[in-house]
Amino acid sequence: MTGGPEPISAEGLRAVQEELAQLRAERGEVAATLRGVEPVGDRADAADELQRASEVTRLDRRIAELEERLREASVAGAPSTEVVGVGSTVTVRFADGAEETVEVSELAEEREQTLVTFDSPLGKALIGRHAGDTVHYETPGGGATSAVVLSVGRNAD
Repeated sequence: MTGGPEPISAEGLRAVQEELAQLRAERGEVAATLRGVEPVGDRADAADELQRASEVTRLDRRIAELEERLREASVAGAPSTEVVGVGSTVTVRFADGAEETVEVSELAEEREQTLVTFDSPLGKALIGRHAGDTVHYETPGGGATSAVVLSVGRNAD
């Protein structure tokens, strides 16, 4: 993203918290099936035990990533109203003259047409920009276009 701690939208926060709860429950279920120091039966049992242990390790990594994201978001505070970042609302004027207000988000949600993810072509172009800046990016069809940042604000979560 921008290299520093990033704010998170209310929707993003809910999604991270939900995923974290699901992963913790899943980890608990998988970990409960591990035998620990007891001798494992035949090779098939040993392979199954190894696969479950690998799954616990994968879950632990993802849980740690989400916990770090939540810590980072709490340090970052609210998004700036000066510089575009995750959680910012940005009003832009596209090359065709159309104006639109979008929210820069971590998550794409089908129901929300005004969300722009930070890693999309437009999102990448907007991150770190200020009102008055012109951004250049590629459209989904592969063509180059531009937009002018008219204003930067916070989402009213």
